[in-house]
Amino acid sequence: MGSAGDTEPPLQLQSKNVCVVGAGMAGMAAARELQREGHAVTVMEQSADVGGQWLYDPGTDGEDPLGATEPVRVPGSMYACLRLISPREAMGFSDFQFLPRHGVAGRDPRRYPVHREMYCYLREFCDAFGLLDAVRLNTRVLRVAPAMPASSTRQWAVRSVHLGDRNEKEEVFDAVAVATGHYSQPKLPSIKGMAEWRRRQLHSHSYRTPEPFRGEVVVMVGCGDSGKDIALDVRRAAKEVYLTAKSTEEAMTPAMSKMLAKHANLHLRPQIDQLHADGRVVFSDGSSVVADTVMYCTVYTYSFPFLETCGAVTIDDNRVGPLFEHVFPPSLAPSLSFIGIPRKVPIPWFFEAQGRWVAQVLSGRRALPPEEKMLRSVEEHYRARDAAGVPKRYTHDIGGVEPLKMYEFGEKYCDFRRIEDWQRELILSGIAGMSQDMENFRDRTDDDSENVRKGLQRWYGLAAPAQAQHDQTVSTKDHIHMAAAEVEVDVEVQAMAELLVN
Repeated sequence: MGSAGDTEPPLQLQSKNVCVVGAGMAGMAAARELQREGHAVTVMEQSADVGGQWLYDPGTDGEDPLGATEPVRVPGSMYACLRLISPREAMGFSDFQFLPRHGVAGRDPRRYPVHREMYCYLREFCDAFGLLDAVRLNTRVLRVAPAMPASSTRQWAVRSVHLGDRNEKEEVFDAVAVATGHYSQPKLPSIKGMAEWRRRQLHSHSYRTPEPFRGEVVVMVGCGDSGKDIALDVRRAAKEVYLTAKSTEEAMTPAMSKMLAKHANLHLRPQIDQLHADGRVVFSDGSSVVADTVMYCTVYTYSFPFLETCGAVTIDDNRVGPLFEHVFPPSLAPSLSFIGIPRKVPIPWFFEAQGRWVAQVLSGRRALPPEEKMLRSVEEHYRARDAAGVPKRYTHDIGGVEPLKMYEFGEKYCDFRRIEDWQRELILSGIAGMSQDMENFRDRTDDDSENVRKGLQRWYGLAAPAQAQHDQTVSTKDHIHMAAAEVEVDVEVQAMAELLVN
């Protein structure tokens, strides 16, 4: 046995002053992890509330429906009828699960609830952990740049403006975590005749409800998940809706076949060849329609117009880089980081893992590799993607290309536990169901496997008591019905547990 003198001294952790840009799910996950590690956190959010994309805004920028300006004036892209495409049981924070609130007005207890349910859950999360005190709402970040004069320890000057009184302020922070998401700035296609088209054009970013399209012929560019979902909504008011795809053969999934068979005013066509000023839309097979509206259900692009790094971080064909593990730019790490860059990952679990890693690196609990090694890792990642034939624009698509790496990330860098197997199975089951029946997959819960049923039983049994304890910290003023709601949740938990056992 060694003497007391042989004991290693305790780790001296550092507390940093950190600015988090964005109060969406990624930003608030990062803020909680940073505070937990002992850092002083300031979150800046341009909207009037937390929530990011989950904060529904019925308004749009009528002067720029295509979202061609950068940055867009209205950041929200949520449409009114949107329901989650991932199950709530796999979308909770690690220690604050996304439990259904049965019997509470305005809440949606379904497995795949409407978007407002996610917003309410995020607000509850912020209340439970006292995060709102760190948030400055109605505050737009104008500039993030290295502070001058430069010192041995890099700092960042952050200039912001309060949108109410228009007062600008510049502050210096030890570190900045960018968590602005990637569903605000539309990426528009290049189609012959777009500039000459005299009728309505908009990006799905500006779509909210079908009513403005009543009686119209609408052509939709792109038929991914959001394209199909919006088409099903628009067709309720429109005369005809034409979905277009680069390959109609690949687009003709079982889900698409069912949609077309069920709805006579819904059609599938190949991609657009040209738009004409008289309203004609000519498709690549030579067929055409006269349309009232063309809606671009195309992707979004990463955009950080406030960030000045002298070329250390660039955006090229939707690749933000170089970023070590999609988080740290090697030459500016760890004082600059990005939370929420990866796509097709479980949220908020993945954001939690990223936030915890950033927080622990900033405190000194964990160390990053040398700059050269991080840069070499990024380059090797690029080469591997190129060799596998993955286009550059999918650089940050982890779940669709490297799902195993996605689940290993948190465990590798900050001992963050993996999502349980039954939750992964539930996610995959939802994806499979969506490819089979876009309209009804969310409401099919009768085909859960035994593994999922047992996992749900444990989930309800373990998550509810912990949630109730957190809820005791929530202000009665903010949640006047919370006490009654918790009683109903407890009853529902017991009933669900009995059902799952049977």
